[in-house]
Amino acid sequence: MGFVRRALVSMLLAFALLGPAQAASLRAAVAAYDRGNFNAAAAMFQPLALAGNARAQSYLGFLFQTGHGVPQSYVDAVYWYQRAAEQGDTSAQYMLGLLYDKGQGVAQNYVEAHKWLNLAAAHASPRSRDYSARLRDAMATKMTRGEITTARWLAVRWFPVPEHPHAVVVVPHP
Repeated sequence: MGFVRRALVSMLLAFALLGPAQAASLRAAVAAYDRGNFNAAAAMFQPLALAGNARAQSYLGFLFQTGHGVPQSYVDAVYWYQRAAEQGDTSAQYMLGLLYDKGQGVAQNYVEAHKWLNLAAAHASPRSRDYSARLRDAMATKMTRGEITTARWLAVRWFPVPEHPHAVVVVPHP
């Protein structure tokens, strides 16, 4: 039993140390992005995004959407925005809503667009909340009352689901 306990403590310690390292990697990637070094930023965001970091996923989605540092691909942008949006990243929710509105990388779907724009407006910073809400309301002018009701219902029932790519299961030997 001592071995299992030591192994578990070692793994937990390793994951605790991964947090600061991941934060430092994210800061370096954002700095590269801010400097316009999109190739380096994309290379740094990729492992963080794969590890479940919502902010890195959102940045990577934007890089794919715009074709900076990676080949332009709306499909890949939707993939990364979706992963980040499901975790509650407001920027990803906003961008995903716009892609659903235009049908870029996904089939055009006003209900999904409204849902994501509604969530983005609800969780936006006070400074950008009004703009997000106006965009959501403009989106609603393309929809029927039933579609708006459905979109609102989906937004109310939505909750963030963090990714757990490093889940560890320790099974003690009998």
